[in-house]
This record gives sequence, C-alpha cells and structure tokens, in this order.
Amino acid sequence: MAYSSIWYFSKIPIELTDLICREVSSFDNELQTSEIIQTTNNQLDIDKRRRSSKHSWIPSSHWIHGLLWHYVTLANRDNFLYDIECIDGGMVQYTKYNKGDFYAWHSDTLIDYSYKPKYTRTETESIAEDKFNLLGESSRKLSFVMQLTDESEYEGGEVQVMDSTGELYSVPRERGAVIIFDSRLTHRVRKVRSGIRKSLVGWAVGPRWR
Repeated sequence: MAYSSIWYFSKIPIELTDLICREVSSFDNELQTSEIIQTTNNQLDIDKRRRSSKHSWIPSSHWIHGLLWHYVTLANRDNFLYDIECIDGGMVQYTKYNKGDFYAWHSDTLIDYSYKPKYTRTETESIAEDKFNLLGESSRKLSFVMQLTDESEYEGGEVQVMDSTGELYSVPRERGAVIIFDSRLTHRVRKVRSGIRKSLVGWAVGPRWR
C-alpha cells in the first residue's frame, strides 16, 4: 500500500484569508520556542539540529477548526477512508518560521509511541488492562497544513514530503492551500532563507491502527 497526500487550492476569498491571518496573529504573544527533547548523558536536552521555529496553539472553540476539519474530512472521504474522529488534542498549531528556521525530516506518528501489550504479567495484572488501554488509544492518521503566507514573501521554507515509495516532492506554497497527508509519511520544512513563513498545522486522530 502506498501512503499518499492531497492538497486543495481552497479558493478561499482573499478577504477571508486576510481575516484568518489577522485572527492567528492574535496568538503571536503566545508564541513559544518549538522544542524537541532528547536524552544526552542521561539528561534532557533540546535538540536544536532537528527543529527551529516558534508556535502557539489555537483551541477547538475557535471557528478556524471547523474550516480546517471540512477539508480534512473531504480529503478523507475522497482519498483515504481512514477511521478518524477529531483533531488531536482539540488544538491547531499556529507555526511561525523566521529566517534560518527549519524542521528536519520526521514523521508525525511512530509505532514506538503506541501502547505495548504485556505478554507476561504478575498475578495481580489482568488482560483487561491491555484491552482497556488499547480501546482508549488514538493514533495520528492524517496531518494537515494550511499555508498562510504568500509565496512571494519568503524564500526557502518548502514543505517536502517523501511518500512510501521513496519519491520526494514539494507541496504547493500558494496562500490558502490546504495540504493533507498520511501522518506516517516522512516530511520536512526546509530552512527559510529570507522572510517569514506562517502556517496552521494539525493532526486528525482515530482508533489505533489494526
């Protein structure tokens, strides 16, 4: 099976796109450094080689969620047919990449993060514990990105995705474009050479893969 991606040139009216940008700019005062934590010599450390950007979170009560969820469910209905339920954590990430910022190759979902059933148990442990934990577990299944910045306003910063066959491609940079792809795909944001790139990012989750 080849995991895939799709994008929509949403044709959102420029007035609405401008409104979205004004709305998310209200979260600028909540921007924080995006961090990837690693363990070095038994101590937690920030891995600056993998990511450099700032982000804040837009709660599910905001109307932007409804707009993005429309495109996610549309893409899922027409292309993926995954069992999805909601946006991960009820939050959409507003991300800002300044000159020099980037996000190295990564995947949004890893099997290492999944619950591991216990095949050996003590007398006090029950198989019901495994069933309960597995029943409540969610997996990221679709990742989505909305481009907020006009492509003429920055250089670099391309979002690149590598599909399951190893083919590499850059997604559209058009302002207002919505890109949806399988969360298992490896992807990156190349270093911004000039200007500022802004985007909205989130993940659709559903029951554990079977």
